[in-house]
Amino acid sequence: MKAIPMEVTDDRKTTIEIEGEEYDLVFNTRAAREISVKYGSLNGFGEAIEKADDVEIVNHNVWLTTLLINQGISIYNRRNPDDQRNPFTEDDIDLLTSPADWQAAREALIKGSERNIKSEAESSKNAEVG
Repeated sequence: MKAIPMEVTDDRKTTIEIEGEEYDLVFNTRAAREISVKYGSLNGFGEAIEKADDVEIVNHNVWLTTLLINQGISIYNRRNPDDQRNPFTEDDIDLLTSPADWQAAREALIKGSERNIKSEAESSKNAEVG
């Protein structure tokens, strides 16, 4: 039985435009695992940014943007087997984006970390009996 890929809704991703094409940036379980491996934990990424000099900040953000855009590409490729996109390298992201684009990656981290919990209407279980 083939699994049906889950759609990444707009409230769970951000987008970035590269050379006139829009790409999704997605913070998912795979991205969380890779960040944890590289930085020791998810918090380790934030700590690395806080302690970094300018060159290191660029390196961290290029790596993160590459990771998150490639999650979106992996999801796209899974849904579109006849229209595959090539993943980006850090060199591609370094050449084709600007520091202003890093905000999209940060927003993807926030959106991917949020939980959307819907409350049920008040249950009659605890309702006052007349």
